[in-house]
Amino acid sequence: MNRISKAFENKKAFIAFVTGGDPDIETTEALIPQMAEAGADLIEIGIPFSDPIAEGVVIQAADERALRAGTTTDKLFDMVKRVRKKVDIPLVFMTYINPIYTYGTVRFTEQCVACGIDGIIVPDVPFEEKEEINSACEKAGVELISMIAPTSRERIDMIARQAKGFLYCVSSLGVTGVRSKITTNMKEMIDHVKKVSNIPCAIGFGIATPEQAYEMAAVSDGAIVGSAIVKLIAQNGRNCIEPVCQYIREMKVAVAAAY
Repeated sequence: MNRISKAFENKKAFIAFVTGGDPDIETTEALIPQMAEAGADLIEIGIPFSDPIAEGVVIQAADERALRAGTTTDKLFDMVKRVRKKVDIPLVFMTYINPIYTYGTVRFTEQCVACGIDGIIVPDVPFEEKEEINSACEKAGVELISMIAPTSRERIDMIARQAKGFLYCVSSLGVTGVRSKITTNMKEMIDHVKKVSNIPCAIGFGIATPEQAYEMAAVSDGAIVGSAIVKLIAQNGRNCIEPVCQYIREMKVAVAAAY
């Protein structure tokens, strides 16, 4: 059983996102093991990019801070390699196709495996075009994680059948960010997936409170939180570790209660 499968084994998974290198590489490196200790079952690390089209203002600003601090893809690979010695939970890169192409698709996926990355999420590659990177992922042994959105409807069967790792279920149309209310019928979407596949389904986009995390975990296999964590990092800078870990502890309790 690989690390991603284990994250969902006999429990609901709490998945946390951070932008790599925000406010600097050293802080991210210190933060990730503490997040794992606080209860994150899987951590997504965003590779900062100048045009992150799926991101709202909070993560866009984090990308800008990380790039200003001199964060590069190579520095993130090196950082993950060091972090991997301290954490057993799955680590996943969230990135865009442009940084992967620029780096070289085969080289990128090989480096992912070499440093201990378990999967990658690439929001701007539609499922129908995933072969652009899928063969390189399969050859290297890194999971290419698929996404479904409220608009996926008739494509859900096809995506779910071929999904690897876990299925990232987008709760709301638009970009990432905290939302006061999630109105999509996520249960319907998850039920649809489960008819064709037993792939774990985690819900992301808009989850910020323990109540929302509980509600989403209750109808799926886990909850993904990004912007709310990135906001805490923006507010606290290098002193973000304790506030972020306290938040994760609270969110983890809510997600676990949904099991």
